[in-house]
Amino acid sequence: MSENKTLPTGASVEAFLEAVTPDRRREDALALDALFREVTGFVPQMWGPSIVGYGSYDYVYESGHAGRFLATGFSPRKANLVLYIMPGYDEANPILARLGKHRMGKSCLYINKLADVDRGALAELIRHGLDRLAGYWPVHPI
Repeated sequence: MSENKTLPTGASVEAFLEAVTPDRRREDALALDALFREVTGFVPQMWGPSIVGYGSYDYVYESGHAGRFLATGFSPRKANLVLYIMPGYDEANPILARLGKHRMGKSCLYINKLADVDRGALAELIRHGLDRLAGYWPVHPI
């Protein structure tokens, strides 16, 4: 079995966020950190070199593959803010309709800038994702 490539690193979340450039992306990243902390109640941890994660869950698939992954989080990338909502968005259409400008992947939400979205809807989406995830696997603070 292969190991997960994205693992907690113990690196400083604060140092990572303060180093984000340009200024607008850093401001958005700091605002997202505050929002995720408020919604989840979790202290963030770095997962890999560029993902700020909140909480974790342990899983075991029918194939026997097991691991631990972040419960939710984000990465302030150059092109977009990437939000990770596990286990995806298939039941979140009413929230997504109110969110604002975004693109989606399977478990990723892409936002150009935080000003493009409704923060209340974003908070609701984060909570919705955590609640759905907890229906599959227990979610832990870390």
